[in-house]
Amino acid sequence: MIAKSLILFILLIVLPDVFLYFRYLRKRPWWYTLLCFVPTFLLLLATVFLSRQPDFIPDNITWVNVYLFAIGLIPVAKWLFLLCSLCGRNGWKMGVVVVLLEWMALFYGSFIGSNQLEVKNVEIAFSDLPADFDGYRIVHFSDIHLGSSDKEFVKCLVDSVNAQQADIVVFTGDMQNKKPSEVEPYTDLLSAIKAKDGVFSVLGNHDYAEYIDAPYYVKAENEERIVGMQQSMGWTVLMNYYRWLHRGNDSIVISGMENDGEGRFPQKGNVNSALWGVSRSHFIVMLEHDPSSWQRKILTHSHTQLTLSGHTHGMQFEIFGWSPLSLLGRECDGLYERGHRYLYVSKGAGALVPFRLGCAPEIVVITLKRHQP
Repeated sequence: MIAKSLILFILLIVLPDVFLYFRYLRKRPWWYTLLCFVPTFLLLLATVFLSRQPDFIPDNITWVNVYLFAIGLIPVAKWLFLLCSLCGRNGWKMGVVVVLLEWMALFYGSFIGSNQLEVKNVEIAFSDLPADFDGYRIVHFSDIHLGSSDKEFVKCLVDSVNAQQADIVVFTGDMQNKKPSEVEPYTDLLSAIKAKDGVFSVLGNHDYAEYIDAPYYVKAENEERIVGMQQSMGWTVLMNYYRWLHRGNDSIVISGMENDGEGRFPQKGNVNSALWGVSRSHFIVMLEHDPSSWQRKILTHSHTQLTLSGHTHGMQFEIFGWSPLSLLGRECDGLYERGHRYLYVSKGAGALVPFRLGCAPEIVVITLKRHQP
Protein backbone atom coordinates (compact mmCIF):
# COMPACT_ATOMS: atom_id res chain seq x y z
CA MET A 1 0.00 0.00 0.00
CA ILE A 2 2.74 2.46 1.02
CA ALA A 3 5.33 1.00 -1.37
CA LYS A 4 3.29 1.99 -4.44
CA SER A 5 3.40 5.66 -3.36
CA LEU A 6 6.64 5.76 -1.37
CA ILE A 7 8.04 8.95 -2.93
CA LEU A 8 4.71 10.72 -2.52
CA PHE A 9 4.56 9.86 1.20
CA ILE A 10 8.16 10.97 1.74
CA LEU A 11 7.49 14.32 0.06
CA LEU A 12 4.28 14.73 2.04
CA ILE A 13 6.24 14.29 5.26
CA VAL A 14 9.43 16.21 4.46
CA LEU A 15 8.47 19.22 2.33
CA PRO A 16 6.46 21.17 4.94
CA ASP A 17 9.38 20.85 7.38
CA VAL A 18 11.70 22.51 4.86
CA PHE A 19 9.37 25.50 4.70
CA LEU A 20 8.86 25.63 8.46
CA TYR A 21 12.60 25.48 9.07
CA PHE A 22 13.46 28.47 6.86
CA ARG A 23 10.47 30.50 8.03
CA TYR A 24 10.34 29.79 11.76
CA LEU A 25 13.13 27.52 13.03
CA ARG A 26 16.51 28.37 11.53
CA LYS A 27 17.26 31.02 14.19
CA ARG A 28 16.23 28.74 17.01
CA PRO A 29 18.74 26.70 19.08
CA TRP A 30 19.85 23.54 17.33
CA TRP A 31 18.38 21.30 20.02
CA TYR A 32 14.97 22.97 19.63
CA THR A 33 15.01 22.41 15.86
CA LEU A 34 16.11 18.82 16.31
CA LEU A 35 13.28 18.21 18.77
CA CYS A 36 10.74 19.62 16.30
CA PHE A 37 11.94 17.20 13.63
CA VAL A 38 11.72 14.04 15.78
CA PRO A 39 8.12 13.24 14.64
CA THR A 40 9.23 13.63 11.02
CA PHE A 41 12.13 11.23 11.55
CA LEU A 42 9.85 8.64 13.20
CA LEU A 43 7.31 8.93 10.40
CA LEU A 44 10.02 8.41 7.79
CA LEU A 45 11.15 5.25 9.60
CA ALA A 46 7.55 4.00 9.70
CA THR A 47 7.13 4.81 5.99
CA VAL A 48 10.19 2.78 5.03
CA PHE A 49 9.11 -0.11 7.30
CA LEU A 50 5.58 -0.29 5.83
CA SER A 51 6.88 0.06 2.27
CA ARG A 52 8.92 -3.11 2.73
CA GLN A 53 5.94 -5.28 3.63
CA PRO A 54 5.42 -7.97 0.97
CA ASP A 55 1.62 -7.66 0.90
CA PHE A 56 -0.28 -4.61 -0.27
CA ILE A 57 -1.96 -4.60 3.17
CA PRO A 58 -0.01 -5.74 6.28
CA ASP A 59 -1.46 -8.61 8.32
CA ASN A 60 -1.98 -6.26 11.25
CA ILE A 61 -4.03 -3.41 9.80
CA THR A 62 -3.66 -1.52 13.09
CA TRP A 63 -0.16 -0.44 12.03
CA VAL A 64 -1.52 1.15 8.87
CA ASN A 65 -4.35 2.85 10.75
CA VAL A 66 -1.96 4.32 13.34
CA TYR A 67 0.40 5.43 10.57
CA LEU A 68 -2.33 7.16 8.55
CA PHE A 69 -3.71 8.78 11.70
CA ALA A 70 -0.21 10.15 12.43
CA ILE A 71 0.01 11.44 8.84
CA GLY A 72 -3.21 13.36 9.38
CA LEU A 73 -2.12 14.57 12.78
CA ILE A 74 1.32 15.90 11.79
CA PRO A 75 2.24 16.34 8.07
CA VAL A 76 -1.27 17.24 6.90
CA ALA A 77 -1.57 19.75 9.75
CA LYS A 78 1.80 21.22 8.78
CA TRP A 79 0.69 21.61 5.17
CA LEU A 80 -2.46 23.43 6.26
CA PHE A 81 -0.48 25.73 8.53
CA LEU A 82 2.03 26.32 5.74
CA LEU A 83 -0.66 27.33 3.24
CA CYS A 84 -2.33 29.65 5.73
CA SER A 85 1.04 31.22 6.57
CA LEU A 86 1.31 32.38 2.97
CA CYS A 87 -1.86 34.47 3.34
CA GLY A 88 -0.22 37.48 4.98
CA ARG A 89 1.22 38.73 8.24
CA ASN A 90 -1.48 37.15 10.39
CA GLY A 91 -1.74 34.01 8.29
CA TRP A 92 -0.16 31.96 11.07
CA LYS A 93 -3.12 32.77 13.34
CA MET A 94 -5.52 31.45 10.73
CA GLY A 95 -3.22 28.46 10.38
CA VAL A 96 -3.55 27.62 14.08
CA VAL A 97 -7.37 27.73 13.82
CA VAL A 98 -7.40 25.60 10.66
CA VAL A 99 -5.08 23.01 12.23
CA LEU A 100 -7.28 22.76 15.32
CA LEU A 101 -10.33 22.23 13.10
CA GLU A 102 -8.47 19.57 11.11
CA TRP A 103 -7.53 17.76 14.31
CA MET A 104 -11.15 17.84 15.48
CA ALA A 105 -12.29 16.36 12.16
CA LEU A 106 -9.56 13.71 12.32
CA PHE A 107 -10.51 12.56 15.82
CA TYR A 108 -14.24 12.64 15.07
CA GLY A 109 -13.90 10.73 11.79
CA SER A 110 -11.59 8.12 13.30
CA PHE A 111 -13.33 7.41 16.60
CA ILE A 112 -16.97 8.50 16.20
CA GLY A 113 -18.03 8.92 12.58
CA SER A 114 -16.97 5.42 11.54
CA ASN A 115 -19.39 3.89 14.10
CA GLN A 116 -22.48 5.99 13.34
CA LEU A 117 -24.46 3.40 11.37
CA GLU A 118 -27.44 4.83 9.48
CA VAL A 119 -30.48 3.13 7.96
CA LYS A 120 -31.55 4.83 4.73
CA ASN A 121 -34.91 4.25 3.01
CA VAL A 122 -35.18 4.53 -0.78
CA GLU A 123 -38.26 3.95 -2.93
CA ILE A 124 -37.91 3.27 -6.67
CA ALA A 125 -40.83 2.93 -9.10
CA PHE A 126 -40.79 0.78 -12.26
CA SER A 127 -43.44 0.47 -14.94
CA ASP A 128 -42.42 -3.13 -15.68
CA LEU A 129 -42.25 -4.43 -12.11
CA PRO A 130 -44.53 -7.50 -11.75
CA ALA A 131 -47.65 -6.64 -9.78
CA ASP A 132 -47.04 -9.14 -6.98
CA PHE A 133 -43.67 -7.50 -6.26
CA ASP A 134 -45.18 -4.06 -5.63
CA GLY A 135 -43.79 -3.08 -2.21
CA TYR A 136 -41.01 -5.69 -2.28
CA ARG A 137 -38.30 -4.68 0.23
CA ILE A 138 -34.57 -5.21 -0.32
CA VAL A 139 -32.00 -4.55 2.41
CA HIS A 140 -28.69 -3.69 0.78
CA PHE A 141 -25.37 -3.44 2.61
CA SER A 142 -21.80 -3.55 1.40
CA ASP A 143 -18.09 -3.26 2.24
CA ILE A 144 -17.96 -4.42 5.86
CA HIS A 145 -14.16 -5.05 5.77
CA LEU A 146 -14.19 -7.33 8.80
CA GLY A 147 -10.41 -7.11 9.19
CA SER A 148 -10.95 -3.51 10.33
CA SER A 149 -14.21 -4.03 12.27
CA ASP A 150 -15.12 -5.00 15.82
CA LYS A 151 -17.82 -7.35 17.10
CA GLU A 152 -19.89 -4.62 18.74
CA PHE A 153 -20.29 -2.78 15.44
CA VAL A 154 -21.00 -5.96 13.46
CA LYS A 155 -23.66 -7.01 16.01
CA CYS A 156 -25.27 -3.58 15.62
CA LEU A 157 -25.19 -4.04 11.84
CA VAL A 158 -26.81 -7.50 12.01
CA ASP A 159 -29.52 -6.30 14.40
CA SER A 160 -30.27 -3.30 12.18
CA VAL A 161 -30.52 -5.48 9.06
CA ASN A 162 -32.86 -7.96 10.74
CA ALA A 163 -34.99 -5.19 12.23
CA GLN A 164 -36.05 -4.17 8.70
CA GLN A 165 -37.84 -7.52 8.18
CA ALA A 166 -36.90 -7.45 4.51
CA ASP A 167 -38.09 -9.72 1.75
CA ILE A 168 -34.45 -10.20 0.72
CA VAL A 169 -31.03 -9.13 2.01
CA VAL A 170 -28.16 -8.50 -0.42
CA PHE A 171 -24.47 -7.88 0.25
CA THR A 172 -22.37 -6.39 -2.55
CA GLY A 173 -18.85 -7.39 -1.63
CA ASP A 174 -15.67 -6.65 0.34
CA MET A 175 -16.29 -8.84 3.37
CA GLN A 176 -12.57 -9.03 4.17
CA ASN A 177 -9.48 -6.87 3.78
CA LYS A 178 -7.27 -9.59 2.34
CA LYS A 179 -7.67 -13.00 4.06
CA PRO A 180 -10.62 -15.25 5.03
CA SER A 181 -9.13 -15.59 8.54
CA GLU A 182 -10.42 -12.06 9.19
CA VAL A 183 -13.97 -13.33 8.64
CA GLU A 184 -13.84 -16.38 10.92
CA PRO A 185 -14.58 -14.55 14.21
CA TYR A 186 -17.76 -13.08 12.69
CA THR A 187 -19.41 -16.03 10.93
CA ASP A 188 -21.78 -16.80 13.80
CA LEU A 189 -22.93 -13.18 13.94
CA LEU A 190 -23.42 -12.85 10.18
CA SER A 191 -25.23 -16.18 9.90
CA ALA A 192 -27.98 -14.64 12.03
CA ILE A 193 -29.00 -12.36 9.13
CA LYS A 194 -32.32 -13.64 7.80
CA ALA A 195 -34.88 -12.63 5.18
CA LYS A 196 -38.00 -14.21 3.67
CA ASP A 197 -36.32 -14.95 0.34
CA GLY A 198 -32.79 -15.39 1.70
CA VAL A 199 -29.46 -13.57 1.74
CA PHE A 200 -27.53 -13.12 -1.52
CA SER A 201 -24.01 -11.83 -2.07
CA VAL A 202 -21.25 -11.17 -4.58
CA LEU A 203 -17.49 -10.81 -4.15
CA GLY A 204 -15.70 -7.47 -4.02
CA ASN A 205 -12.15 -6.72 -5.06
CA HIS A 206 -10.87 -7.38 -1.51
CA ASP A 207 -12.55 -10.80 -1.47
CA TYR A 208 -10.17 -12.04 -4.14
CA ALA A 209 -6.54 -12.79 -3.33
CA GLU A 210 -5.23 -9.66 -5.04
CA TYR A 211 -3.69 -8.17 -1.91
CA ILE A 212 -1.43 -11.01 -0.74
CA ASP A 213 2.00 -12.06 -1.99
CA ALA A 214 1.53 -15.83 -2.31
CA PRO A 215 1.64 -18.69 -4.84
CA TYR A 216 -1.37 -19.03 -7.13
CA TYR A 217 -2.66 -22.15 -5.33
CA VAL A 218 -2.73 -20.29 -1.99
CA LYS A 219 -4.65 -17.45 -3.63
CA ALA A 220 -7.10 -19.92 -5.19
CA GLU A 221 -7.61 -21.61 -1.81
CA ASN A 222 -8.30 -18.26 -0.14
CA GLU A 223 -10.92 -17.37 -2.73
CA GLU A 224 -12.61 -20.74 -2.28
CA ARG A 225 -12.58 -20.26 1.50
CA ILE A 226 -14.28 -16.87 1.45
CA VAL A 227 -17.02 -18.24 -0.81
CA GLY A 228 -17.36 -21.32 1.39
CA MET A 229 -17.66 -19.23 4.54
CA GLN A 230 -20.51 -17.19 3.10
CA GLN A 231 -22.27 -20.35 1.97
CA SER A 232 -21.84 -21.87 5.44
CA MET A 233 -23.58 -18.78 6.85
CA GLY A 234 -26.59 -19.62 4.70
CA TRP A 235 -25.86 -16.98 2.07
CA THR A 236 -26.17 -17.61 -1.67
CA VAL A 237 -23.03 -16.37 -3.46
CA LEU A 238 -23.83 -15.35 -7.03
CA MET A 239 -20.72 -15.63 -9.20
CA ASN A 240 -21.91 -14.71 -12.69
CA TYR A 241 -25.12 -16.56 -11.92
CA TYR A 242 -28.76 -15.88 -10.99
CA ARG A 243 -31.74 -17.19 -9.07
CA TRP A 244 -35.50 -16.73 -9.40
CA LEU A 245 -37.59 -15.02 -6.74
CA HIS A 246 -41.31 -15.80 -6.66
CA ARG A 247 -44.38 -13.99 -5.37
CA GLY A 248 -47.79 -15.39 -6.25
CA ASN A 249 -47.89 -15.94 -9.99
CA ASP A 250 -45.02 -13.51 -10.68
CA SER A 251 -41.24 -13.80 -10.55
CA ILE A 252 -38.14 -11.64 -10.83
CA VAL A 253 -34.44 -12.42 -11.22
CA ILE A 254 -31.74 -11.75 -8.64
CA SER A 255 -28.40 -11.95 -10.42
CA GLY A 256 -24.80 -11.38 -9.38
CA MET A 257 -21.68 -10.57 -11.36
CA GLU A 258 -18.18 -11.16 -10.12
CA ASN A 259 -16.17 -8.01 -9.50
CA ASP A 260 -15.70 -6.04 -12.70
CA GLY A 261 -13.53 -3.01 -12.04
CA GLU A 262 -11.17 -0.77 -13.91
CA GLY A 263 -7.37 -0.59 -13.84
CA ARG A 264 -5.84 -2.73 -11.09
CA PHE A 265 -9.18 -4.09 -9.83
CA PRO A 266 -10.30 -7.64 -10.77
CA GLN A 267 -12.20 -7.82 -14.05
CA LYS A 268 -14.14 -11.07 -13.77
CA GLY A 269 -17.70 -9.96 -14.44
CA ASN A 270 -19.59 -11.64 -17.26
CA VAL A 271 -23.06 -10.24 -17.99
CA ASN A 272 -23.93 -13.00 -20.45
CA SER A 273 -23.20 -15.75 -17.91
CA ALA A 274 -24.93 -13.84 -15.13
CA LEU A 275 -28.14 -13.68 -17.19
CA TRP A 276 -27.88 -16.78 -19.35
CA GLY A 277 -31.39 -17.83 -20.41
CA VAL A 278 -33.14 -14.77 -18.94
CA SER A 279 -35.49 -13.14 -21.44
CA ARG A 280 -35.94 -9.42 -21.93
CA SER A 281 -39.42 -9.64 -20.45
CA HIS A 282 -38.12 -10.43 -16.98
CA PHE A 283 -37.40 -7.91 -14.24
CA ILE A 284 -33.78 -8.10 -13.04
CA VAL A 285 -32.00 -6.95 -9.90
CA MET A 286 -28.22 -7.15 -10.49
CA LEU A 287 -25.56 -7.24 -7.78
CA GLU A 288 -22.13 -5.93 -8.85
CA HIS A 289 -19.52 -4.66 -6.40
CA ASP A 290 -17.91 -2.04 -8.64
CA PRO A 291 -20.35 0.62 -9.93
CA SER A 292 -18.07 1.49 -12.86
CA SER A 293 -19.36 -1.69 -14.51
CA TRP A 294 -22.88 -0.27 -14.70
CA GLN A 295 -22.18 2.00 -17.66
CA ARG A 296 -19.39 -0.14 -19.15
CA LYS A 297 -21.24 -3.46 -19.28
CA ILE A 298 -24.58 -3.71 -17.52
CA LEU A 299 -26.41 -0.91 -19.34
CA THR A 300 -24.97 -1.83 -22.72
CA HIS A 301 -25.11 -5.63 -22.53
CA SER A 302 -28.32 -6.30 -20.63
CA HIS A 303 -31.77 -4.93 -19.87
CA THR A 304 -31.21 -4.95 -16.08
CA GLN A 305 -33.63 -2.55 -14.40
CA LEU A 306 -31.88 -2.18 -11.03
CA THR A 307 -28.19 -2.57 -10.16
CA LEU A 308 -26.86 -2.50 -6.60
CA SER A 309 -23.18 -1.73 -5.93
CA GLY A 310 -20.69 -0.56 -3.30
CA HIS A 311 -16.92 -0.22 -3.50
CA THR A 312 -16.55 3.58 -3.30
CA HIS A 313 -17.44 4.04 0.40
CA GLY A 314 -18.67 7.46 -0.72
CA MET A 315 -14.97 8.36 -0.42
CA GLN A 316 -15.59 8.22 3.38
CA PHE A 317 -15.72 12.01 3.27
CA GLU A 318 -18.58 14.23 2.18
CA ILE A 319 -19.45 17.91 2.53
CA PHE A 320 -23.21 18.31 3.10
CA GLY A 321 -23.84 15.16 1.07
CA TRP A 322 -21.42 16.05 -1.73
CA SER A 323 -18.45 13.76 -2.43
CA PRO A 324 -15.28 15.09 -4.14
CA LEU A 325 -15.24 11.80 -6.08
CA SER A 326 -18.18 13.07 -8.10
CA LEU A 327 -15.84 15.58 -9.78
CA LEU A 328 -14.45 12.64 -11.75
CA GLY A 329 -17.89 11.92 -13.18
CA ARG A 330 -18.12 8.63 -11.28
CA GLU A 331 -21.15 7.07 -9.64
CA CYS A 332 -19.96 7.29 -6.05
CA ASP A 333 -22.94 7.39 -3.68
CA GLY A 334 -26.70 7.15 -3.87
CA LEU A 335 -29.22 6.65 -6.66
CA TYR A 336 -28.49 7.13 -10.38
CA GLU A 337 -30.85 6.82 -13.34
CA ARG A 338 -30.33 6.31 -17.08
CA GLY A 339 -33.38 5.76 -19.25
CA HIS A 340 -35.56 4.49 -16.39
CA ARG A 341 -32.84 2.04 -15.33
CA TYR A 342 -31.32 2.55 -11.90
CA LEU A 343 -28.09 2.11 -9.98
CA TYR A 344 -27.78 2.45 -6.23
CA VAL A 345 -24.25 2.82 -4.84
CA SER A 346 -23.95 2.13 -1.13
CA LYS A 347 -21.51 4.10 1.04
CA GLY A 348 -20.72 0.78 2.68
CA ALA A 349 -20.83 -0.28 6.31
CA GLY A 350 -17.09 -0.35 6.93
CA ALA A 351 -13.74 0.41 5.35
CA LEU A 352 -10.14 -0.73 5.19
CA VAL A 353 -9.21 2.43 7.13
CA PRO A 354 -12.00 3.15 9.66
CA PHE A 355 -12.56 6.86 9.05
CA ARG A 356 -15.84 8.60 8.19
CA LEU A 357 -16.53 12.33 8.04
CA GLY A 358 -19.94 13.48 6.82
CA CYS A 359 -20.35 10.05 5.21
CA ALA A 360 -21.77 7.64 7.78
CA PRO A 361 -21.73 3.87 7.22
CA GLU A 362 -25.11 2.72 6.02
CA ILE A 363 -27.55 -0.04 5.27
CA VAL A 364 -30.19 0.77 2.65
CA VAL A 365 -33.80 -0.37 2.55
CA ILE A 366 -34.96 -0.27 -1.08
CA THR A 367 -38.69 -0.61 -1.70
CA LEU A 368 -39.70 -1.58 -5.23
CA LYS A 369 -42.92 0.06 -6.41
CA ARG A 370 -45.00 -0.58 -9.51
CA HIS A 371 -45.41 2.67 -11.40
CA GLN A 372 -48.96 3.34 -12.44
CA PRO A 373 -49.07 4.99 -15.89
